[in-house]
Amino acid sequence: MNNTTRFITIAITILLFALIPLFNKNMYHIDLLVTTGIFVLLALGLNVIVGFAGLLNLGYAAFFAIGAYTYALVNLHWHVSFWPGLVISGISAAIFGALLAFPALRLTGDYLAIVTLGFGEIVRIALNNLDEITGGPNGLLGIAHPTIWNGESFGVNPVPYYYLLLVLCTLTALALARLEDSRVGRSWVAMREDELAASCMGVDLIRAKLLAFGLGAGIAGFAGCVFAAKQGTISPDSFDFILSVTVLAMIVLGGLGSIRGAILGAFVVTLLPEMLRGFQMYRMLLFGFALILMMLFRPQGLMGDIKHREELRKSK
Repeated sequence: MNNTTRFITIAITILLFALIPLFNKNMYHIDLLVTTGIFVLLALGLNVIVGFAGLLNLGYAAFFAIGAYTYALVNLHWHVSFWPGLVISGISAAIFGALLAFPALRLTGDYLAIVTLGFGEIVRIALNNLDEITGGPNGLLGIAHPTIWNGESFGVNPVPYYYLLLVLCTLTALALARLEDSRVGRSWVAMREDELAASCMGVDLIRAKLLAFGLGAGIAGFAGCVFAAKQGTISPDSFDFILSVTVLAMIVLGGLGSIRGAILGAFVVTLLPEMLRGFQMYRMLLFGFALILMMLFRPQGLMGDIKHREELRKSK
């Protein structure tokens, strides 16, 4: 696929998604797509850490929580509005991502997974116990919704959140696509395949890991800010270990290292249980069974083959 064809395909896809609220007036469906958009952001961010750089992270929900609580705290205590709060949340989560990378610099595989798992649980437990700051198990209430230039609030209407997430997901995916072909992206791929060989070829592993953790965490911070602003209330229960595993399942299902795969995986994992709602008693069982079949018969993921062919073509 040449660049012109790819540009046209992307433009048509974005246009079709932009037209959905005009033809589908069901607010439940739009709200479900808003939830999917938040998961798309999370999947894109985790794909940077796990898919691009090959660093297994089982505590990714912690960065989502940090972004959400950062916006909630600066909004409630300093009356910072959503738009600067979005930037602050992303930066805050990115800083914590870089801080987590420091003790994990010499770790790989299972050991790295244990460290990130521990970090995720530390953040969740801290949010539960710092009652005076985070509200403890009850969380924080009264978080302001986003407003547009004339001061009109988004409120609880899912349509403006849908378009906000469509813009954020599009910009994030395009930026990651450019980054993937850059020197940084190449260093991540080299590090993912063989850290020793990458180091011998001149790749700065410390810098590469810090950038991967920081960027991936920052994207989760943006998602957390949107989540907090939409809900108007947050609690630690929304950021548990299951969320981290769910996002990891999305990128594995779509194909590790594939941007399109991360997006597709987020849609499948979010929407498939809803499509099985008619089988209320068995839908999660059927969903789990579908994932098992997927891993047995297509372990490379839905877009894994396409991603592999593109990497081979670029290397020629």
